[in-house]
Amino acid sequence: MGTRRSVGHHRSGGKSAPSAAEFERLVNAYYRPLYRFALSLTHNEGEASDMTQQAFSMWAGRGYQLRDGTKAKTWLFTTLHREFLQARRQQRRFPHYPLDEVSDELPGILPATDDRLDASSVLQALARLAEPYQAPLALFYLGEHSYKEIAEILQVPIGTVQSRIARGKTQLHRMLGRREAAREAKQVHRG
Repeated sequence: MGTRRSVGHHRSGGKSAPSAAEFERLVNAYYRPLYRFALSLTHNEGEASDMTQQAFSMWAGRGYQLRDGTKAKTWLFTTLHREFLQARRQQRRFPHYPLDEVSDELPGILPATDDRLDASSVLQALARLAEPYQAPLALFYLGEHSYKEIAEILQVPIGTVQSRIARGKTQLHRMLGRREAAREAKQVHRG
C-alpha cells in the first residue's frame, strides 16, 4: 500500500493542502500561460521563471485555503501580478544601475530579425506600450483571460480593463504599423 504525498500538511477551515497529483494538475494547466504573463511583465526569462515558480510555491503554501477551487487560475495570476508590482517597487527603491549609463552597451537589433514580424516583435512592441496597458493586454492575449478575470487579477473595475485593452490595442497596432511601413520602405529602397 503506497503512501499519499501532499505538498504540505496545512489545515485551515477543514481544507487540507492539495495532494501532489492535484498540485501537478494545476501546474500542468497553468504554468505556460502564467509564465508568458510573467515574461510579458518582466521581459526577462529568468525573472519570469522565478516569478512563476514563486506563484506556485505560494499556492502550495496557502492557495488551498481558497474557498472556490474554480478560482485557482485567477488566484495564481493575481498573486503573480502582486509579486511583480512588489518587486518593481523594490527595484525603484534600490535600483541596480541607471539605464542611461549603460545604453551604449546594450545589443542592437540584428537586421535579419528586424525584417520579420513575429511573436518576439509583438512582445517587444508590447513592452514599449505605456505601463497601464501592458498587463491587461498580456493577460488578454497571452493568458487568454476574460475581462472579468483581468479585472479581478489587476483589482480594477471591468470598465477600466475594457478601456485599457482598447487603447492598448490601438497603440500596439500603430507601433506595429510603423514597423511594417519602415520594413517595406527598406525593401523598396534596396530594390
